[in-house]
Amino acid sequence: MKQVIKKFTTFSLLLLLASFLIYSCNKTPLDRNPFLADVRFQREFNLSLPLYSGLNYVGGSIFVEEIGINGIILFNLNGSNFLAWEATCPNHLPQACSKLSIEGVLAICKCEEFQYSLATGQLLNPSEGLSPPQSLLFYQVQNYNGILNVSN
Repeated sequence: MKQVIKKFTTFSLLLLLASFLIYSCNKTPLDRNPFLADVRFQREFNLSLPLYSGLNYVGGSIFVEEIGINGIILFNLNGSNFLAWEATCPNHLPQACSKLSIEGVLAICKCEEFQYSLATGQLLNPSEGLSPPQSLLFYQVQNYNGILNVSN
């Protein structure tokens, strides 16, 4: 009788543990920016070409218009790591004024004069009514010996 109770208790504990794992492992869905469309692309940038010489120093950035929604901004974070951001303000629907411009290490939206850090993508000067403030849309960058592969 004790063996039956012990097996039943062990089985019950295993069933309880399995149930807990199933319900606790639900992943929260990734929240997508509600204002920016999901465009697919892949592009390579050879940093040895003069066209991309702005990326050859730390803090350097370039604007590339042909990809993304309004283009992308490539940023040299530390000499070997590069970041790629969508060049459209992420805090409202795309408009003529929402194309970002580069000012030093900031991306600026002309609509509300929002300022975004090119090192982190964060909005640096959110307005009071903005809830929640969106960060810049990030694209994947892989550096293969001076050739950047940017995709989303």
